[in-house]
Amino acid sequence: MSNRQHEPASTTNSLADQVRRGWSTFTALFGNDRLGQIGLLLLLGFIFIGAFAPFLAPYDPGEMNRDDQGDILRLDGPSTDHLFGTTQLGRDVFSQVIVGTRVSLLVGVSAATMSVFIGTNVGLISGYKGGYVDDVLMRITDIAYALPFLPFVIVLVVILGADIMNIIIAIALIQWRSTARVVRSQVLSHKERPYVESAYAAGAGDLRVMYRHILPNVLPLVFLYAALAIAWAIIAEASIAFLGFGDPELHSWGQMIYDAYNVDAIRFAYWWVIPPGMSIVLLAMSVFFVGRTLEQITNPELRHRE
Repeated sequence: MSNRQHEPASTTNSLADQVRRGWSTFTALFGNDRLGQIGLLLLLGFIFIGAFAPFLAPYDPGEMNRDDQGDILRLDGPSTDHLFGTTQLGRDVFSQVIVGTRVSLLVGVSAATMSVFIGTNVGLISGYKGGYVDDVLMRITDIAYALPFLPFVIVLVVILGADIMNIIIAIALIQWRSTARVVRSQVLSHKERPYVESAYAAGAGDLRVMYRHILPNVLPLVFLYAALAIAWAIIAEASIAFLGFGDPELHSWGQMIYDAYNVDAIRFAYWWVIPPGMSIVLLAMSVFFVGRTLEQITNPELRHRE
C-alpha cells in the first residue's frame, strides 16, 4: 500500500518538470529545424515591432500628410519621406503597417488564448467524466463544427458590433472546437494509465487528477493548437476587415486592404496593398512554421522522418 501511495510522485512529473522537459525539447528541435528557426525569427521580429509600434512608426497612422504647398499627399508613391507611400487620404502606409502589427498580434494571441482555454477545459472534462457529460459536450462540439467558421464570425461581429474585443470573442467562440476534440481523445487514453490509478489510491480528487496529473501530459498538444489558433485568428481578423466588417477606427492590415479596394486603388497603388498583404502572409507563415516544429514534440515520429 505504501508503494502505491508514493507511485504518483515517481510516475507523474510535476508541472514544473513538464515545462522544463518541454523547453529542453523545444530548444533542441528548433536548433535542428531551419524552417522553425526562420519562423521563430520572423515571429520574434513581429513581436518586437508590435511591442514598440508607437516608437517605430515615423508618423501618426491617422495623420493626413501634406506637401510644401499644403496639399494632401494623395496616393503618393514610395519616397524617402514615406517609405511605403501614402493612402488616398495622405496617410503614411509604413506607419499603418507598423501599428497594424500590434492589432494582428493582439487579436491572434487573445483569440487563441480564449479558444484554447475553452477547448482544453471542454476536452478535459468531457474525456475524464465520460457518460452523459461527454455526450452533451461532444454534441455541442459537433454543432460548433457544423457552423461555417468565417460566416459565423461575421454574423457574431454584426450582432455584437465591430469592436476589436467583439471580434476576438467571435473568433474564440468557434475556434475552440478542434482543441476540445483532440484534448478529449488524449484524456481518454491517459485516464486509464497506471499513474491515474495511483493518484486515486493516494486520495486525489477528480479536480486534482484532471488538472494536476492529466493536464501536464496533454500540454504539448495544447501549445501546438494554440500556435495554430494564433495563425488562423490573424487570418480571420484580416478577412473580416477586408470584407468590411472590421473596426474602421483600427489601423489593421485587413482594414488597409479594404480601404484601398474601397477607393479602387487596389489596381494601381501597389504600395498600399502589398505591404499589409505580405505582412499577413509572413506573420501567419511564421506561426505555422513554429507550429510545425512544435508538432514534432507531440508526434516524435516526425523527428525521424526529417
